[in-house]
Amino acid sequence: MNDFGWRALGAGSTLAAYAALCASIYLREHRRKAAAARDSATLSGSSDEPPVLVLFASQTGQAEAIAWQTARQLGAAGIPARVMELNALDAPTLAATRRALFIASTYGEGDAPDGASVFVERTMMASSPPALPSLSYSVLALGDRQYANFCGFGRALDEWLQAAGARREFDRIEVDNSDPAALATWQAQWGEVPEPGIGDAAADSFAQWRLVARERLNPGSAGGPVFHLGLVPQSGPMPPWASGDLAQVAVASDPTRPRDYSIASVHADGELQLLVRQEQHPDGTLGAASGLLTSTLSIGDTVALRVRPHQGFRLEGNETRPLILVGNGTGIAGLRAHLRARAVAGRHDNWLVFGERQAAHDFLYREEIEAWQADGVLKRLDMVFSRDQAERFYVQHRLLQSADALLHWLDDGAAIYVCGSLQGMASGVGAALRQVAGDTLVSELTASGRYRRDVY
Repeated sequence: MNDFGWRALGAGSTLAAYAALCASIYLREHRRKAAAARDSATLSGSSDEPPVLVLFASQTGQAEAIAWQTARQLGAAGIPARVMELNALDAPTLAATRRALFIASTYGEGDAPDGASVFVERTMMASSPPALPSLSYSVLALGDRQYANFCGFGRALDEWLQAAGARREFDRIEVDNSDPAALATWQAQWGEVPEPGIGDAAADSFAQWRLVARERLNPGSAGGPVFHLGLVPQSGPMPPWASGDLAQVAVASDPTRPRDYSIASVHADGELQLLVRQEQHPDGTLGAASGLLTSTLSIGDTVALRVRPHQGFRLEGNETRPLILVGNGTGIAGLRAHLRARAVAGRHDNWLVFGERQAAHDFLYREEIEAWQADGVLKRLDMVFSRDQAERFYVQHRLLQSADALLHWLDDGAAIYVCGSLQGMASGVGAALRQVAGDTLVSELTASGRYRRDVY
């Protein structure tokens, strides 16, 4: 086993580290519940009118953070507000609502984020959609102009609401990569902006983190170089995070477009670990963020980074369930964090399905994964290497081959976590799940939080 593997395994297995982790989680949850209690009083407002629904459709948490901030602004202005994920909204509730604010992210090439997929299927695509003549609404659409279908879901939602008879309070506001001017236009509609609080992604500012470890994990690979990185704060304590959370890296050459990376470690490891594939442009230059992390920085140098909660990919609510973890490429990062958390908690009911190109070069974290298999942390392991046979074979094909086992795990209450590329892998896994389990069950898994994705 290499040095970082021994160091990480040692840190994760010590009783002291586990106790520290438990204490950190307890204190964080205590603060969160106290803050939530304060917020619920503020959100009630000072009038007797029905609450404004503040609805968010989120993938990585930005829309949710803006929703909470918006609700606090309304509460401070005396207007009662209720924050809700769009997936939790049904047609009768929407039809009875007089006023709603929609904060809607777009995922991939114009798709709805996972936080809206159930609403799209059950309400927007229903054979008898609701009539909404009494609804007054506004839409904040979040997107990225580097994609062809900019703000595609936010636009589709706005058009659907119009077609259902709802009335716009003002024109849709579109935001390109957290553009401050566009967000300020939205905030100006609701009164004074409160101090950052629970749910605000911007509550924790960027800080300098020092690179302490970097190792290429796939020498000889036909794919781009993949590096394991270890970072620690330049000063101050290590901030808390949960498995499933993200690290956001700011790049000086493009400060308006910070990059999100799945955290590959747990807090008890003593360092924040990332898995980064080096991207190379056609002209030979490296990607701004991946080049900085994998090449430009030297050991001991610092980078601007902050931890971002990713509620949609945490284990929250699934800690006592069996886990089916599916991913490819650098998506092993988010799955590794969950497996490390499960190992610390003594949970051995885990099934990992992981895909890459060739076993000889691309078996990322091989020593650790094989140790988990030997120790029983992994009840089942399926490694899928697409180029080790004449025909391409991927993780979704393995799931189809393992249909009986997949259904057995789901019957036992398993949750499914998918991490890696959206195109190809995640879409293929989704199709395989629907083929094996059926559309109804997959929708139920999504609505209940048993099917979660961190895909890009």
